[in-house]
Amino acid sequence: MTSAARQHRNDNALGDFLRAQRGAVDVGRLALPDDGRHRRVPGLRREELAERAHVSVDYVVRLEQGRTRRVSRAVLESLADALELAPDERAYLFSIADVAQPKASRAASARVLPQVQQLLDSMHDVPALVVDRRQDILAWNAPATALLTDFDALPPERRNLIRLTFLDPAYRALYGREWAGIARECVAVLRMEAGHYPEDPALAALVGELSVKDDDFRAWWGSHRVRGAKPRSKTYQHPVVGPMTLDVQQLAIEGQRGQSVITYTARPGTPSAEALRFLLQWSADGSPKSSPEPGPSRDMASRDRS
Repeated sequence: MTSAARQHRNDNALGDFLRAQRGAVDVGRLALPDDGRHRRVPGLRREELAERAHVSVDYVVRLEQGRTRRVSRAVLESLADALELAPDERAYLFSIADVAQPKASRAASARVLPQVQQLLDSMHDVPALVVDRRQDILAWNAPATALLTDFDALPPERRNLIRLTFLDPAYRALYGREWAGIARECVAVLRMEAGHYPEDPALAALVGELSVKDDDFRAWWGSHRVRGAKPRSKTYQHPVVGPMTLDVQQLAIEGQRGQSVITYTARPGTPSAEALRFLLQWSADGSPKSSPEPGPSRDMASRDRS
């Protein structure tokens, strides 16, 4: 196992997360008492976190050093409040603490039901994928190929949205100047899943590979930022039709453990809707019935989001 993979399976995930969140607190906003001491590092000191969470400093030290693993729900709530954790961060805190045990460890299904593939194939105007919790791409439709990449041409081990985002230059170029923000969200979503499934060897291998091959991934993974999958808009810089702003949603598939459908849709009446329509027609027959108007400008794409 690589050192990066061992980092994913770090037994002191709770301590690492608490240290990272303590360092991320904006102390200037908290109006803390000024004791005259210079802050050598940003964020809360251990004693300040202890005071805000109503626990002892020694207890915070033992938590961060991994010498205390069993934590009561009440203490976790106090720590989350003291650190002002967002809902996803709070959920992650509970998932990596012993209080949240037992953790689900059963492998996600890699088999896509025929009914689900039929659903994808019937979505002629909507790019759609089926992914598992690691964002491995299990199934796709023709519109998704037109929008993102030729998944059939990729070896199965490369069919992963996060891996493509970091290691595939053409896929990465689809995000243009938005790449860094989207890529950081990818890492945060993967970190969230790692908290729920710490013994997943395929997830550990993915983290290890990306940590070795990409400096940004390694740094962002170490920041312990977490985020659940949520609907959002993304602007794609497509080489055929130019920029398109699409709404991206991830919907769980009932009864298929760990699987979800990702859809990409344009808001009706926008330049992006017209660009997506032309792209799918062009991809389907190579000879669209009408010539496209000039690709949507960056200003038009930004108006799609308003």
